[in-house]
Amino acid sequence: MNENGTLQSTSIIIFGATGDLAKRKLFPAFFNLYIEGRMPEQFNIVALGRADKNNDDFRNYVKENLLLFSRNQSEIETEWDKFQSHIIYFRHQIDEDNSYIDLDIKLKSLDSEYGVRANRLFYLSIGPNFVSTISEHLKKAELASNPSQDRIIIEKPFGHDKKSAIELNHLLSKTFEEEQIYRIDHYLGKETVQNILAFRFGNSIFEPLWNCKYVESVQITVAEEVGVESRGSFYEGTGALKDMIQNHLLQILCMVAMEQPASLDSGEIRDRKVDVLKSIRRIPLDQVDHYAVRGQYGKGNINGTDLKAYREEEGVAPDSNTETFVAIKFYLDNQRWDGVPFYVRTGKRMQEKHSYITIQFKPLAQSTFSGGKHDLSQNKLII
Repeated sequence: MNENGTLQSTSIIIFGATGDLAKRKLFPAFFNLYIEGRMPEQFNIVALGRADKNNDDFRNYVKENLLLFSRNQSEIETEWDKFQSHIIYFRHQIDEDNSYIDLDIKLKSLDSEYGVRANRLFYLSIGPNFVSTISEHLKKAELASNPSQDRIIIEKPFGHDKKSAIELNHLLSKTFEEEQIYRIDHYLGKETVQNILAFRFGNSIFEPLWNCKYVESVQITVAEEVGVESRGSFYEGTGALKDMIQNHLLQILCMVAMEQPASLDSGEIRDRKVDVLKSIRRIPLDQVDHYAVRGQYGKGNINGTDLKAYREEEGVAPDSNTETFVAIKFYLDNQRWDGVPFYVRTGKRMQEKHSYITIQFKPLAQSTFSGGKHDLSQNKLII
């Protein structure tokens, strides 16, 4: 946005534009922003992919996925023709210098159409093993050379373990300015998740009860009906623990358990989350089976449809030990949550799709309604 409050011309470049995240989340999100008037007048989405497609083929693919995943179904027919004109499919190989030279030419041609050097948003919706390759090529081709206009968005997972995450962070800090780098967990964009802080710290009813004196347990559950679909080969190297627990669900745990931040500054909120993570009790190796359970979906039937087992999915080893379900009991060693278990669980091919946080309050020591047909269950708050 410029000094007059006008949204500036922008080129959005998506690496991994034919992937699962792009079809389920990114294009529906961009479409929603567009129909809500929150996109600049001059913008284009440059979708990068290896396949030999033309614009019409790819735009039809995007529309099919909008009909499946967009929350604004009624707007698709009326707004699609205008929105699709902003989508450009661009064949690209992420490890070839010439592809970045061609991309540079394309972006400069868009700048000429805009009549100004546009903002550039590079969205890396790809696996962590490709981030370093893309970053180095972007640097070499000087495609994101303007810190005030260019941004790099990196989706989780950020590396595949602590060592690779540190190495990736070091690489990015050498390649771009910190102000250009956005490390994204798209799950935090969900409205319910964003409302947790307001619900807690703007609510004089619940915040005084939000501690071990009144709370018996906390449950965080994300259940999915879908299987791994076309992501079998990716999922084999990831599993539910890395795909969901160590990012999405731990982020939610942090927001539920954190102390009140002094402000809504991103650094302040991050520091309060880090405090929570540091307080998580380490699980001894000989007690892992007491705190955690892993599982894998087999053959089954959901809503009358026969479904195959995980080991029968494309790209999955027939003897795979990769988990598609995981549940873990955490404890936080701090004053607020002393002795309160946090149950975190997620799984694919569950009976129904749902995501919720359950705050289980302790029972009264004495209750007028205990016993008999008027016995009342403990209070629960379900978000």
